[in-house]
Amino acid sequence: MTTKNLLVELSVEELPPKALKKLGDAFAAVLADQLKAQGLAPADAAVTAFASPRRLAAHVAGVAERAADKAVSQKLMPVSVGLDASGQPTPALLKRLAGVGADASAVAGLKRAMDGKAEALFFDSVQPGAELAVGLQKALDEAIAKLPIPKVMSYQLETDCELPGWSSVNFVRPAHGLVALHGSAVVPVKALGLTAGNATHGHRFEAAVDPVVLPDADSYAATLAKDGAVIASFAERKAEIARQLAAAAAKVGGGCKPIEDEALLDEVTALVERPNVLICAFEKQFLDVPQECLILTMKANQKYFPLLDAQDKLTNQFLVVSNISPVDASAVIGGNERVVRPRLADAKFFFDQDRKKTLESRVEGLGKVVYHNKLGTQGERVERVRAIARAIGQQLGGDVLARSADTAAQLAKTDLLTDMVGEFPELQGIMGGYYARHDGLSEDIAFAIEDHYKPRFAGDELPRNMTGVVVALADKLETLVGMFGIGNLPTGDKDPFALRRHALGVVRMLIEGHLLLHFHELTRQAFAVFSTGLLQDKSVELDEFLIERLKGYLRETGFSGAEVDAAIYARRLGHWSSIPQRLQAVRAFAALPEAPALAAANKRIGNILKKSEGEGAEVNATLFIEPAEKDLHAAMQTVVPDANARFEAGDYTASLQALAALRTPVDAFFDGVMVNADDPALKANRLGLLKSLHEAMNRVADLSRLAA
Repeated sequence: MTTKNLLVELSVEELPPKALKKLGDAFAAVLADQLKAQGLAPADAAVTAFASPRRLAAHVAGVAERAADKAVSQKLMPVSVGLDASGQPTPALLKRLAGVGADASAVAGLKRAMDGKAEALFFDSVQPGAELAVGLQKALDEAIAKLPIPKVMSYQLETDCELPGWSSVNFVRPAHGLVALHGSAVVPVKALGLTAGNATHGHRFEAAVDPVVLPDADSYAATLAKDGAVIASFAERKAEIARQLAAAAAKVGGGCKPIEDEALLDEVTALVERPNVLICAFEKQFLDVPQECLILTMKANQKYFPLLDAQDKLTNQFLVVSNISPVDASAVIGGNERVVRPRLADAKFFFDQDRKKTLESRVEGLGKVVYHNKLGTQGERVERVRAIARAIGQQLGGDVLARSADTAAQLAKTDLLTDMVGEFPELQGIMGGYYARHDGLSEDIAFAIEDHYKPRFAGDELPRNMTGVVVALADKLETLVGMFGIGNLPTGDKDPFALRRHALGVVRMLIEGHLLLHFHELTRQAFAVFSTGLLQDKSVELDEFLIERLKGYLRETGFSGAEVDAAIYARRLGHWSSIPQRLQAVRAFAALPEAPALAAANKRIGNILKKSEGEGAEVNATLFIEPAEKDLHAAMQTVVPDANARFEAGDYTASLQALAALRTPVDAFFDGVMVNADDPALKANRLGLLKSLHEAMNRVADLSRLAA
């Protein structure tokens, strides 16, 4: 079977940059999968995706001109339905055979085989392999249909017929060319009103020739680079931009480096076909504006790469990734410098104007901003956050922390009313910190205002001081309680209010901040600050939601589900801050040879106590009859106090390991003692012994969760 490499390319108008990489990967993947499914390409065929602003392409290795024929066995019907008593075909069988392209002559060759409890007739045939032109057409149609297009546009094509007219086409952008090469041969496929050929278009301004004729599938990237001035590979273009950015920063000197932003790098890669990095500059006077503002406006509005010095301070130079490479780049550099100047001037104007009013003077204005139509204004929300913050602050640091948290919570949302945050919502909190310092507030308050949204995402840092932690906790709890209380719960992938992120933030602050707070008390305190009747009581559901986030967080740190469950379902868990130590103790205990038996015994004891709920008594050693129960009780008198002492000292690992000594007496107890004795006093005494054992074993963790 002859195989050659295949190249398929769609030439289009500029594709949406934020979606380009995904579009390119999806186009190549679906096209290749369809070819493999039809037997035209091997299952392990190498697939290369190409994506530039004006093209989507795929290179598939080892594609056959025609797929191999395939033996097919088709079930027709049960024998009892297909053949009459004399073994002759029934009308139903003849009709079914006609449906698969056979006639009565095929009856003698039909196979009989069991299908469940009945014998059935099977028709064996050879299905001809797909021709490449037919198979590629199907694969191309599927690849186009399954593109993850953010938004489809409709455009018109002139019809290719004698009568004039137009036909509508729906695609991500208007398509202007189609290439399909099997080796050097054109495969006659069509798509989006286009017929495949061997020519494409290069760079709009710098291509050496137009159109660019491709000699064969394997020379696609090289020919485009040479004749079309285009780096077709997204990955190669991205790597080239990163290389040029680093080289340009080194040329500037002084330890300068371009800002790291993977999303920006991907977007710029999707905007250029042959990158050319240029060094530009702006007036130093703009550096008086907070660097976050300048960086954001350069990145978001202009797609520039700001340059930071060795101390991560913004410099007045920045890097531009141009799509053209003129001999004299001064005009391009000057144009970009002129474009950025008004943006920076706007940022400076906003910063200057905002500082004319204090944050405190803006508090009243929050009462005019709607937070949620069911939860009131931002002003009302701030009062709720203040109340929660005061309560948490009082628990963690008394009056001093409660007062500072109250002040920070009152001012935390006021920067939402500033011009700078109105223009750049991403700067909320950050600008509040700058304006707080300008107003003469302490660093403690400024940091808390700046940090109260943290952690904003997975892996983000926590607030830098305790005031910030308290306000961040209060802010997230108010959001969670409010949204749960009005029924705005996350469903599936939909989480418009980022409640999962807020819950994970609460989990991280409680654990990583080593806060001595009970999470269920926090949620109930938060529910209490809302007006009566405003919310449904969803405290139980919220607790479960937080516990699920807790489990996910702990599993991501490398612990198994059983270990996590054991640690968080301890009988007296207390504060979540102790969970990491409990997890380490559980893992160390699970490695002991006694662990499986003790975990199984713990589970058994739990089941016995559930069935005997309400029964049991204080242990009376004089009532013990069997040697095994006497031995267990005696062992517990030594082991349990030792384990408890280690528990109280915070050495959870040693506490659990001390319990390993109980394995032998526990096994002997279950082998030689009938718990449910006929004598009620004896039964109650034995249940009391098991209850005290269960209490002791489950202080650090619920060991039954480790049972197989």
